[in-house]
Amino acid sequence: MNIKIVADADSVASEAAKFIASEATAAVKAHGSFVMAVSGGHTPWLMLRDLALENLPWNAVHVVQVDERIAPAGDPDRNFTHLRESLLEHAPLRPEQIYPMRVESPDLQAACAQYARTLETVAGSPPVLDLVHLGLGPDGHTASLIPEDPVRNIKDADVALTGIYQGRRRMTLTYPILNRSRRILWLVTGSDKAEILARLLTGDSSIPAGQVRVDHAVVIADRAAASRLGNNSRADVA
Repeated sequence: MNIKIVADADSVASEAAKFIASEATAAVKAHGSFVMAVSGGHTPWLMLRDLALENLPWNAVHVVQVDERIAPAGDPDRNFTHLRESLLEHAPLRPEQIYPMRVESPDLQAACAQYARTLETVAGSPPVLDLVHLGLGPDGHTASLIPEDPVRNIKDADVALTGIYQGRRRMTLTYPILNRSRRILWLVTGSDKAEILARLLTGDSSIPAGQVRVDHAVVIADRAAASRLGNNSRADVA
């Protein structure tokens, strides 16, 4: 796992946008498309705003969701609401190249299966995502793979439902599809993530994030989040 430490959340967003642009260009050159899965959060929305300004082969870019809260369309709790505002309204990306999780469906299990089929359409069968952006919660969760939730044990589906977490059920990608991806990009900001980031980097598999593959993974963190890493020889400090 490669680690880059930068000054603050704005710098994390900027570095991540440049990294994604490079990965997209390489993927399109290699196999004709770039499929990226995006998580929610304030810094990722900044990242997507910065990404919209990058020179990408946008006609070959496809954006899917890592997870989504069960909430009505347009709800501010929805990651897709912010995804549209941050990327679709600023980048030369056609609406049909962004694939929302249909969490407003009356049959959420069927919606999970439908999203899994959508992923197969854009990323093959089984789907292999070019890049998955993940965040890291202070409790060690990533995507909506939550401590003590049975969703962590799912091995035979790429998309699943969680129980209630912070007031909402969620739809999430599961470990099988995350661990098939070609690249994992972690964005970690804030002093409240310092302890859990240190645990992630020591390979602590007791936390949900620790069960995501570490080869081909990159962490971009701000100094506050990296404050407990010490003199980590793997870190590139900007």
